[in-house]
Amino acid sequence: MEQRRRIGAYGVCRDRAGRVLLVRGSDRVEFPGVWQLPGGGLEHGEHPEAGARREFAEETGLAVEVTGLLAAVADVTPLPGAGVELHTDRIVFAVRVSGGALRDEADGTTDLVRWSSIEEAAGLPLMPFTAEALGLPVTPLRRTAPGTAPRASYPPPTADRHQRFAAYGLVTDPAGRVLLTMIADGYPGAGWWHLPGGGTDHGEQPAGGLLRELVEEAGQLGRVVELLMVHNLHNPAALGPEGRPLDWHGVRVVYRVQVENPTEARVTELAGGSTAEAAWFPPDRLEGLPMTEVAALATGHHVV
Repeated sequence: MEQRRRIGAYGVCRDRAGRVLLVRGSDRVEFPGVWQLPGGGLEHGEHPEAGARREFAEETGLAVEVTGLLAAVADVTPLPGAGVELHTDRIVFAVRVSGGALRDEADGTTDLVRWSSIEEAAGLPLMPFTAEALGLPVTPLRRTAPGTAPRASYPPPTADRHQRFAAYGLVTDPAGRVLLTMIADGYPGAGWWHLPGGGTDHGEQPAGGLLRELVEEAGQLGRVVELLMVHNLHNPAALGPEGRPLDWHGVRVVYRVQVENPTEARVTELAGGSTAEAAWFPPDRLEGLPMTEVAALATGHHVV
């Protein structure tokens, strides 16, 4: 089957009684009748927070504000009828209602919305990422009509438009040093210092992909401590090794990572050529370094 990817944004919204808002999949999706957190796929160039707000309005009629970042997870769903194996990277936010009126979605990918207590949610068929986000047991799903394709489409990417999900780390050691990597020639941002990390592989969890990249780009073994932030980059004319401008949309999650036993930072052959070098920096040496926007944001410094 052809491997395709998409990025989705979702929200955990609770009322004063502690109930959570859930939506039910319509017959347009692969798992009709299954409940999940409101949310869905990002439009090209769309910030995940904006995507979560848009999807909430479409599926529930409510306007929401993003109040926190809860999780970044991935899953793979075979779509035999479409000949596609779909990898979805899902970013889950905490949100609160700021306006609107609750209503069901008409002729969309969901057909019912309701507030549910955690006990009630535990008795519903839930998408695995939703069960995980609510702290409930994850149960594998069965299709109601095996071998059929959902009416919701997942078109392949176009040659000159690309959406990429990546995981990066604010990596430190016990001495407080920060690990940075330099972008190689021929790639956007060449010569600038960047956070260790990169694009995740098909079927790979974000945190696992980051730890793999940490080994490849700097030869370090790390431990993911917490999820820090989401960064969105849309460059409609990015110029990279392809040799032509691309409409590039990058979504990056950034984790805090601790390396307990640091070694000399070195780029391995597995890094794939996009990383020129890696180095540990004491905090007082970070100011003035030419850094990418996401690296500057994560380290609390200004872009030079």
